Amino acid sequence: MFRRLIRTLPALTCILAVGAMPAIAVSAVSAEPAIAAKVNVDAAQVALEGSDPVALFTTSAILPGKPDLTATHAGATYRFSSPENRTAFQADPGKYAPQFGGFCAFGVSKGKLFPVELQTWQIVNGKLYLNKNLEVKAKMNADLAGVLTKAEQEWVTLTK
Repeated sequence: MFRRLIRTLPALTCILAVGAMPAIAVSAVSAEPAIAAKVNVDAAQVALEGSDPVALFTTSAILPGKPDLTATHAGATYRFSSPENRTAFQADPGKYAPQFGGFCAFGVSKGKLFPVELQTWQIVNGKLYLNKNLEVKAKMNADLAGVLTKAEQEWVTLTK
């Protein structure tokens, strides 16, 4: 019996190791990590294509963030062009983080999660919104209040 146990031990160890792997693999190599987390990020979990969200508010320009100046919020890593911008974000991330997890605001109003083009950014009532492309941004702006109201309602459903 002892011999059989020794022969089975390597196989059992292999089964246990493989059994533990799917949980690690699924979380680390998800096909759509951004959708699962409800935050629009790249494969490295970086939001806004690495651009500084605070700069959109303070300079009205898209500025690249530095990889060594980061902060994490809601599962996303944000990069900043200056230590001051990082400090401002850390003090109030909800003020600077994009609405709807950085997904297309118009798409969210339709119950869908779409990627965005950064040049579609706009600040409305002190909040940052992004859209799939400039054409979609124009559609959103044609009924801005209605789209944002509907998006807020749909976001609740999408994040359940």
